[in-house]
Amino acid sequence: MSASTSGGGPLSPQAAAEFQEGIRLVFGRWTALQMAVENEWGGRDSRAKADQLAASIFSWFANSKGPFYYEDLEDMMFDSMSESFHTDCEDGSVGEVAVHLLTMHEECLQNNFSSIEKLRNTRPQGNVVSQSRQVANEDDDDSSDDDDESSMGEDVAARSEDMAVDEPKPSKPTPDADGWTTVPPRRGRGKN
Repeated sequence: MSASTSGGGPLSPQAAAEFQEGIRLVFGRWTALQMAVENEWGGRDSRAKADQLAASIFSWFANSKGPFYYEDLEDMMFDSMSESFHTDCEDGSVGEVAVHLLTMHEECLQNNFSSIEKLRNTRPQGNVVSQSRQVANEDDDDSSDDDDESSMGEDVAARSEDMAVDEPKPSKPTPDADGWTTVPPRRGRGKN
């Protein structure tokens, strides 16, 4: 994906303030970042590191003439998460956050703050990290740790409902033509 947004000139003072607030709101809903902060994956100053990431992102937009490339922003966020929090975000959330920030910046250049206003008015329900843990516990962690992280916390409730659906369980594994037996996942084990 090589999408970019135009430079469009500097943000007005109001647009700059709105954009900073938008970055803060997006980062507050980014589960991977919030887990890194809460669990102090970046050490005791994890909150300060998250705040510095937000400031660096704002500075990148404010001090560059553009065009702003998706890959550059995504790489910067991947590097920061890796270096500051020792975290490799392979859940697609970095890309989603990058797209959201690029869109929000483009809107702010046009003095359109509707997406930021929407974020302000749709507070995440409870703590994004605790919601992620709830989903992980319901999933019984049968695969990788990346599956329990939603990008912005908005899909957690929907995913939780999807996981509540009971699927029919095979009665007994049967060997295939080569004599190999497929073992079903351990989902639901220990919940009886």
